[in-house]
Amino acid sequence: MADTESSCTSVGDRTEDLVSPTRDALVDGIVGLLKPCLDQLDDRVRATRVSQSELHQQLEGLAAELARVQEQTRCPLQLDAYIKKLQNAKRRVVVVNNILQNTQDRLNKLHTQVNKENARRRALLETTSPLSITPSTSLHAP
Repeated sequence: MADTESSCTSVGDRTEDLVSPTRDALVDGIVGLLKPCLDQLDDRVRATRVSQSELHQQLEGLAAELARVQEQTRCPLQLDAYIKKLQNAKRRVVVVNNILQNTQDRLNKLHTQVNKENARRRALLETTSPLSITPSTSLHAP
C-alpha cells in the first residue's frame, strides 16, 4: 500500500471521520427524546394563551355588567360627603385613642416610679433608729 491512497494525513483526521457519524446519531437521539416534550410544552403554552384570552374577554364582560348594575342601583342620596365625615371622625378618634394610650403608659411608669421611691423612703426610715427621730426633726412640723 502506498501513502497516496489515504486521504487522511493524521490521526486526528481519522477520529474526526469516526466521531462525526457518532455525534450526529447522538444529536438525533437527544432531539428525538426532547421533541415530544417540547411539542407538548408548546401545545400547553398555546392552550394557556387561548384560555387567558377567553378569561380576558369574560372579565371585560363582567366589568361591563358590573358597571351596568352600578348605574341601575345609584342611590338618590349623595353619601360620599357623609362617608368622608365618618372617615375623618374615625381618624380623629384613632388619634385621640393613641394619645390616651401614650398618656396611660406614662402614668403607669410614673406610678411605678412613685411606688419605688416610696418603698425606698420607707426602707430608709426603717433603717434609722427610732431614737434619732425627735419631735423637732419629724416630718410633720407644727
